[in-house]
Amino acid sequence: MKVKKTAAPRQLPSKLATGIQGFDELSHGGLTPNRTSLLLGGPGSGKTVFALQTLVNAARRRDEPGIFVAFEETTRQIIANAACFNWGLPALARNKLFFLEAQLSPEVVQSGEFDLSGMLAMLKAKKQEMGARWVVFDGIDVLLTLLQNPIAEMREIYRIRDWLADNEMNAIVTAKIEGGTSEAVNYGFMQFMMDCVIRLGRRLEHGVSLHRLEITKYRGSDFVAGEYPVSFGPSGMEVGAPEPAEIRHAASTERISAGFERLDTMLGGGLFRGSSTLITGVPGTSKTTLTGKFAEAACRRGERTLFVSFDEGAEPIMRNLASVGIQLKPHVQSGLLRMYSARTESIGAEEHLIKLKALIREHRPRCMVIDPLSAIAKAGGLAAARAVANRLIYMAKDEKVTVMITAISEGDDPQTEATELQISTVADTWIHLSYVVRSGERNRALTIIKSRGTWHSNQVRELILSETGPMLADVYTAGGEVLMGTLRWEKETEEKARKTQRRADADHKQRELQFAEADTRARIKALELDLQRQRAELALYSRDDEARSFSSSERENELRKLRSADPAGRATLTPANAKARGANGSGNSGNGKKARKEARDAP
Repeated sequence: MKVKKTAAPRQLPSKLATGIQGFDELSHGGLTPNRTSLLLGGPGSGKTVFALQTLVNAARRRDEPGIFVAFEETTRQIIANAACFNWGLPALARNKLFFLEAQLSPEVVQSGEFDLSGMLAMLKAKKQEMGARWVVFDGIDVLLTLLQNPIAEMREIYRIRDWLADNEMNAIVTAKIEGGTSEAVNYGFMQFMMDCVIRLGRRLEHGVSLHRLEITKYRGSDFVAGEYPVSFGPSGMEVGAPEPAEIRHAASTERISAGFERLDTMLGGGLFRGSSTLITGVPGTSKTTLTGKFAEAACRRGERTLFVSFDEGAEPIMRNLASVGIQLKPHVQSGLLRMYSARTESIGAEEHLIKLKALIREHRPRCMVIDPLSAIAKAGGLAAARAVANRLIYMAKDEKVTVMITAISEGDDPQTEATELQISTVADTWIHLSYVVRSGERNRALTIIKSRGTWHSNQVRELILSETGPMLADVYTAGGEVLMGTLRWEKETEEKARKTQRRADADHKQRELQFAEADTRARIKALELDLQRQRAELALYSRDDEARSFSSSERENELRKLRSADPAGRATLTPANAKARGANGSGNSGNGKKARKEARDAP
């Protein structure tokens, strides 16, 4: 039985990184060694920048010298145009890069038989001298146009291809596309000859100039299909490559302050580190104030912070926030806070995203503010802005940056909460600011619509701005309705007046009770004194009675003694002895009368 052999997996050649941010991701590593790549694009699309930036990065990062053949510009013009980038091109031109000016006049080309053999021979000698690994033919279409012979054009292109193959060099060829067409003028055959074809475009969308890049062909290699935005910064060209399909965001349990204590309390303890917070509201509801407070709190913790504002300068923002007690300028001066302001309509939404990526790589913030993100809807259309907004939030989470974003609510209804960007489902926390208009007064209100992974308040709180900063007032209800502003002040004043009156009435009642108690105690004291007087009188009367009784008894005893009578109780008068006593008395009648007279005269 014969066993069928399976084919070995195809080994893709290793690639050389161009160093162009985003393109190496789209091309899965860069350009294939010893192959030729074709750059097609209209005027100002970035062909020369792409080619020159690839040479510069190869020379600086891998010490690979290169040759730049210019069919259109002079060396001085090329170096002057590249001065806006931080490449250090003049120093590289002295020992790492060689510029060959290959501009030809029509008279020279058409005077007789012309070919590139002489120039290629000189390039070979220079290659061996420098050890060059790269070569760029910039503006090859200029030469081919001068030939004015399709057969001659094809012959010279094949000559360059064969020369490159013999010399094993990494080559880049640039050519123009005119009138917005997708084919190079008169020599579309080049796209079939080249190993990699890259299209660069520049067009207007909603009045905004947008640059785009697309890989249309790549022999022997996978690549990411589609058209992607291009921007230009200090480091050169950057391409907005798509984010990975799988979401792998870390989930932190660390809490940080949203700006001030009462808002943290409403959020159940603050925001999660690395989370995204969306603040929505109509203009004037203090969205920037809350983001400024968040940025200030982050800087006070010593955390690097990036504050991105659209259509408003950094200086006016710092001045305006200082009026409500938020001081950002000291943190800008210390370097903790980076303020970046951009005009939304100057570049496309994708280019704004690329710029923000560059700022994050440069400043490495832990906290970030974007105010307002909805402004990028004016840059290149709403669909692009929505895609950029979602990618921006995902990018911040990938970098573990805690981001606070504002967006303007749409619609005439002050209670509306929707935004054009439709990013509320992506944000972890959603805070909505609104106006409460009643009785001729407009007051700001704050509510938390959602906050993933944490308890949060469902109350609508009044947001008050003062010189000391934003503050959330306590909820005040009357008759089942939450009151704010003047209505609340009037109700509170009325309640205070009622409390004052009740307190005065209570004080009056207290004083009356105290008077009644004092009067009662006085009455009781008087009654007690009268009772004591009566008791004393009764005791005195008793003593007087006893004294009278004693005095009477004493007088009787004295009288008895004076009369020589028996003491009281000693003898009892009876009829028998009464006679005897009378008889005896008769004999002493004179003495008896005398005794009775003395008794009467006695006191």
